[in-house]
Amino acid sequence: MTSERMVVCASHSPGKERDVERRFGLKFRDGLAEAADRASRFDPDLVVVFGGDHRRAFRHVVPAFAVALSASILAEASRPAGNLTVPSEIARDLAEHLLGTGFDIAVCRDIALDHAFAQPIRDLIGDLDTKPVIPVPVNCATAPLPTGRRVVEFGAAVGRFLAELDKRILLIGTGGLSHSPPRLEVAAYDISHEERARIIAEGMAEARTKIRPEWDAAVLQAMSTWNVDMLVELVDSAHARAGAGANEIRTWVAAGAAGGGQPMTPLVYEPVPEWITGMAVATSA
Repeated sequence: MTSERMVVCASHSPGKERDVERRFGLKFRDGLAEAADRASRFDPDLVVVFGGDHRRAFRHVVPAFAVALSASILAEASRPAGNLTVPSEIARDLAEHLLGTGFDIAVCRDIALDHAFAQPIRDLIGDLDTKPVIPVPVNCATAPLPTGRRVVEFGAAVGRFLAELDKRILLIGTGGLSHSPPRLEVAAYDISHEERARIIAEGMAEARTKIRPEWDAAVLQAMSTWNVDMLVELVDSAHARAGAGANEIRTWVAAGAAGGGQPMTPLVYEPVPEWITGMAVATSA
């Protein structure tokens, strides 16, 4: 009894949600649509999403890695709130497997997640409840962060569990590439909505200048050959070289490792200053 696994790694951005007229990121949107078509043809029985948190779900307690046994999605921009269909027994078995292999993960119940999880689910699968989804949060926002090597090991441990399931499994890594959101550049972990909005508004113009295409290209190259040593180095230097948001590359590496370390084919790369991010999509199939 073995699983069949497909990996999709895709950037996300709240700017994409605000761009209701679809004026920007047209090349990226086309690549994302191609990835969604491939995911639809794969027709997964289960979806596992490795995503970060933007200091909303985790503020006072910040696990390096977590598994959600039940979860909802916050309302953001024009998108409504909703619930994910989490297969709690499989999620718990995954958590127990990870604990048994040396990962002291957090287990989350009734956790409210933001666009880091919602956007790729909607873009690649459809409605929030279309498929059973296990959210796997990876700390990409609040130091100290897990090292690149530990992220690879964690993803591989998840993959060993999934390999024993008789299911088609879609693994999603969501975040990055280079970007430096004003909110994440501030160390404060618990601020009001008003203060959060002020920080974002005041820092947005500068954030549009912080995309680093050369770093993004290095990430996509390392993913395309599954060069673990290079990926570890890129993870560990992400913040210094490509901004606070670049730390989200941890989700790509975890998803790729969980998929067995298959080379990832880049479908698209487009710097989108209006979304303050280097946007990319890569798939294993």
